[in-house]
Amino acid sequence: MTAVELLRLVVSDERDVFLLRQRGRQVAVAAGLDGQNQIRVATALSDVGRELVRQDVSTSAVFLLRRGPVPALLVELTWQAQAVTGAGPGWDTARRLMDELLITETGVTLTKNVQSVVTLDEGLLRELRESTGANALDELRAQNQELLETLENLEAKSAELERVNAELEETNRGVVALYQELSDELEQTNQGVVALYAELEAKSAELRDAAAARIRFWSNISHELRAPINSVVGLTRLLGAPGGDPMTDDQRHHVDLINESAATLLALVNELLDTAKAESGSLQPRMAPVALDYVITQLRSAVRPTLRSGDVRLVVDPLRELPSLVTDETMLVRILRNVLSNAVKFTRQGEIHFTAEQGPAPDEIRFVVTDTGIGIPPAEQDRVFEEFYQVPNALQVGVSGTGLGLSYARKLAEILGGTLTLTSTPGTGTEVALTLPSATDEFARPAPVACALIADGDEKGRKQLRDALEGIAGEIIETEDGRSAINVAKQRQPDLVLVSASAPLMSGSAVLSVLRLDPDLKRVPVVIVCGDDPGGLARSVHSLGAAMLHEARISPETVNRAIRDAQLTVRRTDGR
Repeated sequence: MTAVELLRLVVSDERDVFLLRQRGRQVAVAAGLDGQNQIRVATALSDVGRELVRQDVSTSAVFLLRRGPVPALLVELTWQAQAVTGAGPGWDTARRLMDELLITETGVTLTKNVQSVVTLDEGLLRELRESTGANALDELRAQNQELLETLENLEAKSAELERVNAELEETNRGVVALYQELSDELEQTNQGVVALYAELEAKSAELRDAAAARIRFWSNISHELRAPINSVVGLTRLLGAPGGDPMTDDQRHHVDLINESAATLLALVNELLDTAKAESGSLQPRMAPVALDYVITQLRSAVRPTLRSGDVRLVVDPLRELPSLVTDETMLVRILRNVLSNAVKFTRQGEIHFTAEQGPAPDEIRFVVTDTGIGIPPAEQDRVFEEFYQVPNALQVGVSGTGLGLSYARKLAEILGGTLTLTSTPGTGTEVALTLPSATDEFARPAPVACALIADGDEKGRKQLRDALEGIAGEIIETEDGRSAINVAKQRQPDLVLVSASAPLMSGSAVLSVLRLDPDLKRVPVVIVCGDDPGGLARSVHSLGAAMLHEARISPETVNRAIRDAQLTVRRTDGR
């Protein structure tokens, strides 16, 4: 710490106290302190000096200017070893007026911080050191002058405070008035909001009633229309059936037109009824394991006859290894049939591509239908999911439909816990994707198999199945033909039967039919092993509650999945 000594003097009586006060003020001026701090330093030194004189203590006072780290004016008052009491009014005044007051056994240091170190006037310091100071009367006059200035300052500040208080009072009155005005406006607004809310509630109730009335109308009119339309369809089919009364070519043509129109009208009525059920929430899914290969076979068979011409082909990707799907099969087929039907309607040439694949998440399955049709403009892509909305285009003319297909399909997708999305480029084509959650853990793993029966005339085929069942089945029994499989099954009551569709003596479908008619064996899970394009075999197998396995894709994983599907299908068919 660097300190420069400014002045030194001795305080031993009351007259020296006046000099100490005077020099304190003058040194404060030299140190660059403002008027208020000059008075504070002088007053503090005066009060401390009086306390020391009152205790008969002779004191040496040294004024110092500290340059760092915190610039300050220091006044050190020291005395010989003597008991000094650091308590009293003067000491309290000094503590209040100075930034720091430090008392020791032999002295006291008073500190007043300065803003910055000024350049000292050596001539002024020399004059202060040589001067004997003013007399007591002059010092009293100086004190009185300081008091007068302080009083004037206090009066000015008091007047300023009164003015500020008056302004605050006026402001407060304005704030209170504004608060009252805002409170009144807020109260009126709240009343308006309450009235508006009541009006909105009433409108909402009217809309709910209107929606309910519309749904009731759809349901009622659909039910009322179904009976006469079904009669028209039945009568026209009777007229055109073999063995009926002979008709001319024109009559047969007219009957066919009636039949086609009635069938179209019946489909539209069914669509309206299903949409009404979906909106009302009365359409509840019946969740069960779904055999995707059977669903895809159904869709392929239903869509191919509706293709416009040989210029459009339907491409269905082979089914990949996917997680088990547990959903409402009827709703799933309706969604995909609607999407495929739209693709057929608006594709002049090219292809319609259908695939089932792993979804974005591990527990999802995604069905994608892509076409090379006319596409949908960006502004219309959200509107195609609105009820009764049809995108204006050249192919719309002559195409039957209500504009409910995609709206109904999206509602069904949401009921099944999935999503239906659409992306399209005009002139290029459209892609529609249905994403559904796959099976829960309850359906993901097959139940333990204690005894499995394999029936196949091909040794190589039996070995493949036997190897794939290692670690899955506790005991494996083999037969070379279907008839032997029936006999062994009756004797051993197996937990699983895997039979080749082309087994000797009795085919796989025949074995399945016999097992389903036997009260003791009808609940045994059955897997039919077959080749490509099973055709009607798939419908027969699934209607009898069995699963299918492609003979070219036999592995522990595919066999495991087929067993799981067979067990779940039996559970669904049995109603358990």
